Amino acid sequence: MTTVNTQTHLNRAFDLVIRNGRVATATDIFEADIGVINGKIAAIAEGLPVGKRDIDACGRWVLPGGIDSHCHVEQLSGMGLMCADDFYSATVSAAFGGNTTIIPFAAQHRGDSVREVLEDYSARAEEKAVIDYGFHVIVANLDDQALKIDLPQAIRQGVTSIKVFMTYERMKLDDYQILDVLALADREGALVMVHAENNDVIRWLGDRLVERGLYAPKYHAVAHSGLAETEATNRVVTLSRILETPIMIVHVSEAETLDCIRQAQQKGAALYAETCPQYLFLTAADIDKPGVEGAKFCCSPPPRDERCQRAMWQGLTEGTLSIYSSDHAPYRWDETGKLPKGEKTGFREMANGLPGIEVRMPLLFSEGYLKGRLTINEFVALTATNHARTYGLYPRKGSIAVGADADIVIWDEEREITITNDLLHDNVDYTPYEGMKVTGWPDTVINRGRIVIDNGELKVARGSGEFLPCGVPEPVAKARASRDPEALIRKLVDTTL
Repeated sequence: MTTVNTQTHLNRAFDLVIRNGRVATATDIFEADIGVINGKIAAIAEGLPVGKRDIDACGRWVLPGGIDSHCHVEQLSGMGLMCADDFYSATVSAAFGGNTTIIPFAAQHRGDSVREVLEDYSARAEEKAVIDYGFHVIVANLDDQALKIDLPQAIRQGVTSIKVFMTYERMKLDDYQILDVLALADREGALVMVHAENNDVIRWLGDRLVERGLYAPKYHAVAHSGLAETEATNRVVTLSRILETPIMIVHVSEAETLDCIRQAQQKGAALYAETCPQYLFLTAADIDKPGVEGAKFCCSPPPRDERCQRAMWQGLTEGTLSIYSSDHAPYRWDETGKLPKGEKTGFREMANGLPGIEVRMPLLFSEGYLKGRLTINEFVALTATNHARTYGLYPRKGSIAVGADADIVIWDEEREITITNDLLHDNVDYTPYEGMKVTGWPDTVINRGRIVIDNGELKVARGSGEFLPCGVPEPVAKARASRDPEALIRKLVDTTL
C-alpha cells in the first residue's frame, strides 16, 4: 500500500475522496480512503479530509477499473460484415460492466494502409468513446510499406501490439510472413498477438461437412477442431522460439492447446496466453441447437466441452493463462450479422463472434472469486493489472496506487442479477449468457476521477474518453536483450554448425 502524507494536500482539497472501502490490488488487500486530484490518485490513507465530492464505499470492494484488452469495435470482419457496436455503444457497455479502459483492434484488410486504418479508427473513437482506449493493429497486407514504414511509425506513436491471423482466407499470414512480423516486433519493441488455428485443417473439415450436406451453424464447432488450434499454437510457438520473441496466444479454448503452452513456458519460452468467458461458461452443447439457433454461440475458436472448461479454470489459477478478455465481437441476430441468408445461413456464411464486454467481469467475479476458484487479488490481476502490464499501460493503469489514474470501481458484492439482453447496453439483440445468474455487480465506475456510472446511470458525455499511447509491453521489455536479426542468425549458425 502506498500512502501520501495528507498534510501536503491541506492547501488543496481533494476533487474526490472514496472512503471506508476494502481496497484490493493484484498483490494487496487493505482498508483505506483514496484521495483524487486532477484525475490521479493523490493519497491513500485512513481518515482523509473531506473532498469536493465524497463517496462512502460502506465496506465494499474498491478495485482497479477493468481493462478489456481484446475486443472488436466498429470493425469490419474478414467477410465484410460490420460489428454491431460503435465506439459509443461499446464503451458505454464496457463501463456498465466495470471497465475503464478498452484496447480494441484497428483492422487492416488486404489493400488497406496501416496508417490510414489507424487514422480512421482513431477519429471514430475520439468522437464517441466514453472511457479510455488504446489500440492494437491487425495486419493482413504485409508489404514493404507496412513492414518498413507504417508499422514502425505506429509503434512509436503508442500502438505497440500487432495481431496476426493463422486462419481466415482474407486475413491469414503464412509462416514466413509471421517471422517477418516477429522480427519487426523484436526490433521495434512490440508484442505479437496470434489467432492460432490451422486454416487448412478447418477448410478441409469444412469441405467434408458440406459434401455430406451438413451446413447448419452448429457444424462450425466441428470444422474448427481443437486439434487445429493446438497444431497452429505449437507451430507459432516454435516460430517465436526461433527468434526468441514474446507472443500472446489469444482466446485459448482447448485443453491440449493449454498443455502445449504450459510445456513451452516450462522450457523458458516468452509465451503468454489469454482465455475468455465463452470458454469458461459455454460449451459445444450450447452450439448444438436446431436450425440456425446455434449461431448465437459460434465464435472462433468455438466453446469446447466440460473437460476443456475445467482446463481453462486451471490455466487461470496456475498462471499459464495470464489474461482474461471478452473477445467482444458483436453481431446482430439478423441479415447484417449472424444470419446473412436468414434461416438458410450455413456455418461458413454467418459472422463469427460473441458479445460479452459488459458481462466479462461480473461472470468472473461471481463464478471465480465468490465461488472460491480465485482470490480477489487474482481477480484483479486477470481483469486489470495483467492487461496493463502486458500492453504497456502500467503503472498508469491497472492498479490503485499513488500517481496512477483514478480508475476505480466499487463493487456491490451482494447484488444478484439474472443476465438478460434487456439489462445490457451494447447494440446486440441477444446475449449468449441469457438467464445465467450472477452475484456481484459494479455499482460505481470512475475513470480518471470522473464518475462514469453511478446508480445505474451514465454520467459522462460521448467522446470524453482519452486515447492511451502504450509503452513497450512488459513481456517485450523483459525479453529484449539488445538482439537484432543478424545476431540471431549468427547465433543459429554458431549453435548448429
